[in-house]
Amino acid sequence: MSATTLDQASDRSSPSGRLRSTMCATRVSFTWLGTQKTLTREQRAQAAESFDAQGEFLSAGKKLLDTKNARFKAVTSARNRIRGFWTSMSLPFPEPGIRLIRQDRVDTFQDWMNQLRVELTEAVEALDEDYLSLKSAARQRLGRLYNEADYPVSLSGLFDVTWDFPNIEAPSYLRQLDPQLYQAECERVQARFDEAVQMAESAFIEELSGLVSHLTERLAGQQDGRAKVFRDSAVGNLNEFFERFRSLNIRSNEQLDSLVSQCQQVVQGVQPQSLRDDAQLRQTVSRELSSVQSTLDELLVDRPRRRIIRTPK
Repeated sequence: MSATTLDQASDRSSPSGRLRSTMCATRVSFTWLGTQKTLTREQRAQAAESFDAQGEFLSAGKKLLDTKNARFKAVTSARNRIRGFWTSMSLPFPEPGIRLIRQDRVDTFQDWMNQLRVELTEAVEALDEDYLSLKSAARQRLGRLYNEADYPVSLSGLFDVTWDFPNIEAPSYLRQLDPQLYQAECERVQARFDEAVQMAESAFIEELSGLVSHLTERLAGQQDGRAKVFRDSAVGNLNEFFERFRSLNIRSNEQLDSLVSQCQQVVQGVQPQSLRDDAQLRQTVSRELSSVQSTLDELLVDRPRRRIIRTPK
């Protein structure tokens, strides 16, 4: 086995190596119509007169459309679902707008994104049916600030989502052009994956801590002499976390793995209604989760601050 092959095999045994060999980068981008517009200099000057102020020292804008409209909110919800799905099946990466997904789930990612994009398109088409009435309402609200030129003829194509799989490895052509620069780029990429491991651990710890803290507080707390009411989602969200952790975990932190396993055992098979009806069960689960929470709190305090990796000039 060559030295290079040995290095690669050794690298795959490390958390960052497993991350690098099993994940790929994804980037999700939105085209989104702006609903705010800055006032012109003349309009700012007119607005400033009412405050006896100077226009150049006043910052002001106008809202072009009513974003509380039900169909506009449906478009926003479609965007939130896309972001939520992307986040749920990916890990953070220390480059803006990029997250890591498992290579063996790219087809699943593609299928779901295509379906969610159709839902976004349908929501935009429904909003476009209300567009004339939204413009009419804006004309009444804005008065002299209304400007027809601020509004496109149609909303078609002005709300959209695209995604791609950017290369985050060192460009191979640098190996021949400038071996020293290529080596520096390889080290930079490796440092980013090392940081991605820390970011993944921190994200899992923070999410689990929040879920455990919420459920423990609802189980142990009293309100009007009775146990606090909690939603089924307080338990359901934990179970969803366990599934996502199992899917995305790169086995980088044995203590975190142990805590997740311990927490899963505490709530395994426990139904929300049983927690409401059985005070003893509620106390037992609350006590055991409190123990998990204490260790999670220590991990949160001990987490290293994110390092800022600067590209060599």
